[in-house]
Amino acid sequence: MLRLVALLAGLLAALPAMAGEMSAEEARRFVIGKTFSYNCFEGTRGQGRVHADGSVVGSIQFQGAGKVRYAALPANTLQVKGGSVCASLRGMPFEPCFNLTKIDEQTFRGAISGLGFAYCEFSRRSVRASASNEDTGQPLGLRSSLTAERN
Repeated sequence: MLRLVALLAGLLAALPAMAGEMSAEEARRFVIGKTFSYNCFEGTRGQGRVHADGSVVGSIQFQGAGKVRYAALPANTLQVKGGSVCASLRGMPFEPCFNLTKIDEQTFRGAISGLGFAYCEFSRRSVRASASNEDTGQPLGLRSSLTAERN
């Protein structure tokens, strides 16, 4: 369960351009709908996206080993409460909140409040899809299946 909290910390630590700790509302505006990769203090890593309804989807590899797993947390998992970003996780006896700190233009940190050692660092990811390994700047040439069969 601490790993899921660490995942949330990393995904929520997305902050606007100013350095240092940011408010929950600023972080929320910056992170919603964007994709982030993350690395946590104990090796857990992955990537994910936070949606406007507070749900989270992405991948996670616990302690940096084993299978990469798909993770989906329901709506209202992430909430702004009293100026803090907090997580409501089913089966967890408390709702952890996060300290959010910008490191540089692309790297941010989210730590569980009161547990500064329990953090994730994340980077905003560009989600530009590429149809080939070589980006020529030209549109991808497509042929119909009939044309392809004749050649």
